[in-house]
Amino acid sequence: MLAPLFLLWPMSVAITYVVAQHIADVPYDRSLANTVNLLAHQVRVVDGKPALPMNDTLRQALRADETASQFWLVVDSQGRYVAGDRGLPLPKAASTAEPGVVRFDDDSLRGFAIRVAYTRVDPRSQAGAQDVGPVTVMVAETGEKRAQLANEIIKGVIIPQFVVLPIAVLLVWFGLSRGVAPLNALQQRLRARRPDDLSPIDDRAAPTEIAPLVGAINDLLDRLSATVQTQRRFVADAAHQLKTPLAGLRTQAELALRDASADEMQASLRQLVTGSERATRLVNQLLLLAHAENPAAVGMTPIDLADVAREHTTQWAPQALSLRTDLGFEDPDGVVPIAGNPILLGELLNNLLDNALRYTPRGGRITVRVRRHENYAVLDVEDSGPGIAVAERERVFDRFYRVLGTPADGSGLGLAIVREIAGKHDAVVTISDNTDGTGLERATPGTRFTVTFPLGPSLHKDTLFK
Repeated sequence: MLAPLFLLWPMSVAITYVVAQHIADVPYDRSLANTVNLLAHQVRVVDGKPALPMNDTLRQALRADETASQFWLVVDSQGRYVAGDRGLPLPKAASTAEPGVVRFDDDSLRGFAIRVAYTRVDPRSQAGAQDVGPVTVMVAETGEKRAQLANEIIKGVIIPQFVVLPIAVLLVWFGLSRGVAPLNALQQRLRARRPDDLSPIDDRAAPTEIAPLVGAINDLLDRLSATVQTQRRFVADAAHQLKTPLAGLRTQAELALRDASADEMQASLRQLVTGSERATRLVNQLLLLAHAENPAAVGMTPIDLADVAREHTTQWAPQALSLRTDLGFEDPDGVVPIAGNPILLGELLNNLLDNALRYTPRGGRITVRVRRHENYAVLDVEDSGPGIAVAERERVFDRFYRVLGTPADGSGLGLAIVREIAGKHDAVVTISDNTDGTGLERATPGTRFTVTFPLGPSLHKDTLFK
């Protein structure tokens, strides 16, 4: 703020000088015009020639003072001298001036700048002056009095500025220092924070002008805190869950290294393979969960939910056949558009199908269905397994939670991944009993997982994800 202030000050001096010159010209031009009009009224025609008789009034009006010098001249229509100072230059536009109208011009005389006022007088209204042409009357003065008045005006403006400017600088400095003091305090508080302190900033001590900035920082801190908590939870879960399979693998390896029979070694190696498969699946699920929790990894594009469901259901058909399970897919009528990430949606369906195949007895039935319901896209995965008790339906989405007494093997992460991916797509996952609508009682109710998505924009078939 101070730099522009000091740059504007010379501009203010220059503008003040120009304005002062104009102000000084106005009264002195008016005085020159009065003198010219006084001389013009005294022009007479004597013996058919123009003349200017002098009297005390004219001498008093033309008297010079100690500050400035005045000059005057009267010439006839032919430019011939009538009276006054012969050395006064004649203005170029004097011959075109209208009678009775005072004009002004700047010129020089004997090396001094002068201000000239002139007018033309038509004496033909006087007796015996019918043949006399217009007479030009001029009065000029030097610019000392004008310069003196302009200097006084400039002094009256500039001198107070020399006093006001330092005071303004001090006031600006004081005001800015007081204004940024809360910012300095906020900066010190932020620098003094521990690296793990992501609590919101107290906006009550911050200036009102930066309240939106503090709010944005607090929002960033909240999101950063959520990300850090997610990472900590992932590390804790991974460390906890990997201990058991890794310990089992080490135990089986130690058993295989002992002096044992070939059969015992084969059994230990089979256990090693089984344990490594479980550990691999657990690691893959943990990595998938971490990927789903990362907001930057979820890129949404317009896709057809039916295409994604059909493709991934087909991939599970060989495993379903090996388990003698009837795996079916009910295709909707037309396109079911949503905004989603096809990779994550595929993993959502994979986890639902893997869960269904693990808990559905051999010879059972699993059905995948995609449909539209009002303004929603619905994905159903139904099985004929033992079902899930109402009291357990919310807890099965917790990480590493497994219903007691279930014979199937698993890590308890599949449904947690399903809910995480559904949340990224603004979808809702619900669990209900699977009723086939025949009215016949079944030994087990079965389970239906329903994922409800908001419908996306309409799609053309040639633009769908394949």
